[in-house]
Amino acid sequence: MFSKNSLLRRAHFYRVLVAIGIALVTVVLVYQPVRIEGNSMAPLLSDHELILINRLAYHFEPVKRGDVVVFSYPLDRTKSFIKRIVALPGETVEIRQGVVYVNGDPLPEPYVPSEYEDPKECGPMRVPNDSYFVMGDHRISLSDSRVFGPVASRSIFGRAVFAYWPVDRIGSLSAMRTTEEKYK
Repeated sequence: MFSKNSLLRRAHFYRVLVAIGIALVTVVLVYQPVRIEGNSMAPLLSDHELILINRLAYHFEPVKRGDVVVFSYPLDRTKSFIKRIVALPGETVEIRQGVVYVNGDPLPEPYVPSEYEDPKECGPMRVPNDSYFVMGDHRISLSDSRVFGPVASRSIFGRAVFAYWPVDRIGSLSAMRTTEEKYK
C-alpha cells in the first residue's frame, strides 16, 4: 500500500513529466534550429552560427520592418536565406549613396556598421502587395532583394529569435538590436 505522501509525490512527479513533455512538443513545433551559411548578416550573425527561428510567429503577428527572417530563396526554392525586412508591402524603396529610403524617408539602420555599407544605387521600386524587400546587414554582399527582387510573404517561414552557438554569441536576436548592444 502507498501512503498519502507517496501518492502525492507520484502525482507531482507525473505532472512534472507531463509539463516537460508539453514544453518539448511546443519547442519542437514552434522553434527550428538553423545553421547560418555565409556572412550576409554580419556582424549580427556569422558563418556557421546556430540560431533558432520561430516558425509560428507570423501566424499571430505581422511581419515588421527590422525583423530578421528566414525564407525560401526566390531563385531556388530548395535553399533558405536569412535577411532583414527593409520595406513592407506597398512601400517604395530606394537606395542612394548607400542610404536606404522608404517612401522618401531615410531608414535609420543602427545594425549596419559603416564599413558594411554599399554605396551602389537601387530603385526606386514599389514593393508588391504581399511581398517584402529584404537586405542583409553586410550590404556589400549583394544577395538580397536588390538582386532577386521582393520576397513573397508565403516564402517566409520564420523569424530569427535566438542565437545559441558558439556559446560566446548566445543571445536574443530582437529586431532592432544594434551590434554594439549584442556584444557589450
